[in-house]
Amino acid sequence: MNKKTHYPIIATCLFFFAITSCKQEKKAPETMDKPETEITEEVVKPEITLEKLEESPAYADAALILDTSEEIVAKKSGEMDFSFKVENYELGAQTKGPNAQKLANSGKGQHIHFILNNQPYSAHYEPNFKKEIPEGIHHLVAFLSRSFHESVKNENSVVVRKLVVGEKPEDKLSLNMEAPTLIYSRPKGEYTGKGTEEILLDFFVLNTTLSKEGNKVRAKINDKEFTITEWVPHVIKGLPMGEVTIQLELIDEAGNFIPGPFNKVTRKITLKN
Repeated sequence: MNKKTHYPIIATCLFFFAITSCKQEKKAPETMDKPETEITEEVVKPEITLEKLEESPAYADAALILDTSEEIVAKKSGEMDFSFKVENYELGAQTKGPNAQKLANSGKGQHIHFILNNQPYSAHYEPNFKKEIPEGIHHLVAFLSRSFHESVKNENSVVVRKLVVGEKPEDKLSLNMEAPTLIYSRPKGEYTGKGTEEILLDFFVLNTTLSKEGNKVRAKINDKEFTITEWVPHVIKGLPMGEVTIQLELIDEAGNFIPGPFNKVTRKITLKN
């Protein structure tokens, strides 16, 4: 009688143990399925680089000519006629070579960059044109440009003139036409799409040369600084979208600024997808 009463108790214990074990077994996989800590990839921004531009036709014999005295005098401000002569160079033609496809390129072809007082240039595809010139004493630089806006760099491809305009013009810039001078050209304006990948950096230097041991150009592109020791065109790569600041400065062999009204210039460009 007493032995029989133990069976229900034992059975009950075994049933309870089995249920407890099943619950524990079910919980075990839950601990295995806990999500691991997420690993997020850090977005690496492209580095701004500056490289020499090569493979452009040289146009070593190209010439831009303006048959006037070194000082042009006009009694009144307003429209002035400019009649250039171009030799061994075709305005309006597309420059041959791969750079016309890589860089921002003018569909109107080769042209003249006309720069007054180191302000942004105007492009002219004919040798004769009119320009509005205000009263004052001005520094004019005009040079031949390839269709993708790279300047032609030889002693005959550029015209430099002093413009004296008005009855009593004021020389606000204290111009010395024979001093070492830096003239900004590119980049300029807005760049979109593929044109944002490689952007031309180009300038003109007057009355000086550049070298590792001598005068140089310091270029600051956003927060990245470069030292240019050769007067050659360059390509900027790795620029971010949006507004970009370009600063050029003419410096001596020790890195000191060379005084001059145009020798430090800052421009802004915009890049869009």
